[in-house]
Amino acid sequence: MSLRPDKQMIRRSLFILVIAILCLTLISGASLVRIMLIKGEEYQSKASEQQLYDSLVTAPRGNIYDRNMNLLATSATAWTVYVMPNSINKLKDAEKAGKIREIISSGLSEILEMDSEEIKNKVNQTTYYVIIKKKVEKETADKVREFISANKDYEMTKFLGLDEATKRYYPNDTLASCVLGFVGDDDQGLAGLESYYDNELTGVPGRVVAAKNAKGTDMPFTYEKVEEAKRGNSLVSTIDSYVQYVCEKYLDAAVEENHIAERGAVMAMDVNTGAIRGMAISGDFNPNSPFTLSSADQAQVDAAPEDQKADLRKELLNRQWRNKAVSDTYEPGSVFKIFTASTALEEGLINTNSSFTCNYTFVVAGNAYHCHHAGGHGTQSLQQAISNSCNPAFIQIGQLIGNKVFSKYFKAFGMAEKTGIDLPGEALPTYHAEEKMGPTELASSSFGQTFNVTPIQMITMAAASVNGGYLVQPHLVDKIVDSDGKVVESKSSGYKRQVISKATSETMRTLLEYVVQNGAKNGIVAGYRVGGKTGTSQKMVKIVETGNRGFYIGSYVGIVPINDPQIAVYVMLDEPTGGSYYGGVISAPVGSRVMSEILPYLGIEPQYSEAELKNISVPVPDVTSNALIDAKKALSSVGLSYKVVGNGDTVLRQHPTSGNAVFRGGTVILYTEDTEAQNTVVPGLIGMTANEVNAAAASAGINVEFSGNTSSPAIKSYKQSINAGETVPVGQIVTVYFRDEDTVDLAD
Repeated sequence: MSLRPDKQMIRRSLFILVIAILCLTLISGASLVRIMLIKGEEYQSKASEQQLYDSLVTAPRGNIYDRNMNLLATSATAWTVYVMPNSINKLKDAEKAGKIREIISSGLSEILEMDSEEIKNKVNQTTYYVIIKKKVEKETADKVREFISANKDYEMTKFLGLDEATKRYYPNDTLASCVLGFVGDDDQGLAGLESYYDNELTGVPGRVVAAKNAKGTDMPFTYEKVEEAKRGNSLVSTIDSYVQYVCEKYLDAAVEENHIAERGAVMAMDVNTGAIRGMAISGDFNPNSPFTLSSADQAQVDAAPEDQKADLRKELLNRQWRNKAVSDTYEPGSVFKIFTASTALEEGLINTNSSFTCNYTFVVAGNAYHCHHAGGHGTQSLQQAISNSCNPAFIQIGQLIGNKVFSKYFKAFGMAEKTGIDLPGEALPTYHAEEKMGPTELASSSFGQTFNVTPIQMITMAAASVNGGYLVQPHLVDKIVDSDGKVVESKSSGYKRQVISKATSETMRTLLEYVVQNGAKNGIVAGYRVGGKTGTSQKMVKIVETGNRGFYIGSYVGIVPINDPQIAVYVMLDEPTGGSYYGGVISAPVGSRVMSEILPYLGIEPQYSEAELKNISVPVPDVTSNALIDAKKALSSVGLSYKVVGNGDTVLRQHPTSGNAVFRGGTVILYTEDTEAQNTVVPGLIGMTANEVNAAAASAGINVEFSGNTSSPAIKSYKQSINAGETVPVGQIVTVYFRDEDTVDLAD
């Protein structure tokens, strides 16, 4: 019997086969649709990841320059050391792979100064590209290249490499560090101008897309696409490197001399444009290594209990990065009397003929306020009241103004809001609102207590009082330029508004010059007409917290030339612990020293009086190699004496050498024979008048240079640059510092 399928079975089989084919076609079609359309982009991306190596090329940040195009910050070439773990993982010889991992871990540990276990963890990952260390400098990068070459038997180029990157570099180390700020590991701005202008400074990264084989290594001569990185824009700041250096030099000296506990600040600003020429903050840091503490701070961390070290370190780092001139507020004290006087004059409530009586105590709403002068000042004119820094007089002026007008001008002078300076972290002021300002709040505010403002607000307010009445915008960047030097954006140096009239401003200039000539004499600068105001405020919050009344801030603002204001210098020293704490004693001399150096540099020429000419130093001319007779003439022509050592006719060497400055009438030693230098012992020159110093110096055979206030014959010296008892060459220059210790300006 035949078992052949009949036609019906064949048809049924064909039907089932067609259905199966249709089902398979539908399933395959749906799968293709899913792969190509629904998940096409995802699979394409995965394929690209397997076939292409996409590497970002770091874009260098723009530079930061000072106003004279001196470099303050730049991006130099650095390298990123990387490893390719997958290339090691795909080796068929497991023993060889392990050996390579060990060689890389131990070798790079020594070169990069890293823990070998940390490197081993990176090498053992299962990925194509892992960074070992960023921002490696050339010397270290060369050592890595030598290491790769030395291990060529292991084909180290397949597993280890270097990518070119950039590293931020600050060529002047600590100069203006709190202004410039610093960057993080990924070149992002973290503080200062680097942070505020991060978008402008950040460049556009480039890309390198290259083909790679199945082992994950590059395939040469196949496919590569390069997009060049674009450098960020650069900043041309208003900072002048020399002015900044001078501000920092004298601030550091004042902090050390007066044992300042809570740092200090010195600023120099163009009063007509708001351009900051110098902004020094004590306790600065090196932005090339911003996470390194000073030796003193590190000692604090080392001595702290183990569980407190991390928090203390963080606190001290933030402290050293903090810009005290912008981010800290304080009670300004008597410097604020500039505001009170300007407001009352502008409103016509007082004039230069007004008089005020001070009987030591002045009572407002049952609260007694005292004058710093025992017994009071009696009846005094307006210029005497501001020169005496008399609190009762200014309380009377404040009561005349009233809370409504006081609040109006407080806002007009920009004291009720941030200045808008181009730095991050500017603090908001805290003050008595008009509706909450009673008679006692008005009384204390009139002489600068019970409210808090920033130093940058104070110098801006002082500038407005003397520049014709215009509130300027303080700023640190003049313009932004692209990589070709073309100006992308110019910053405005105009003013926000006029606060007081030109007539009132002119009166304030007269008053502030009187203050320096009669009260704040330590602010005098030989050859210049200076106006200014000192202040000594108490830190009331800290006093209440501790019960200790010994917390003070000494401050000073000076403007020069006061008859044609151009530069304002502001000095603030927070918590002096060295004995003196009055702003007129510790801060005004700093302002004077800063001005005496930066004004000639800025082209503001001195005009000495006959009396001042007798007390100024003159530069020593270079007479080495000159005939003796010519050398004598050259020294005599500039008002210097000379002493000849030897019997020759030609000057072989001199002391002091050229470039030094010697007090007029000083002596230059001329050596005409090759003999040993004559020595002398420096005498004690502290606690003497200028005449006494001259006599002692002449007797010892040394030259002196005077610094500070010698406006009165009775003023005595308080410091000398070379200690008494030291042996020095005859003719050595010793700087002697003078200040008036009787000046006071306490807001109590």
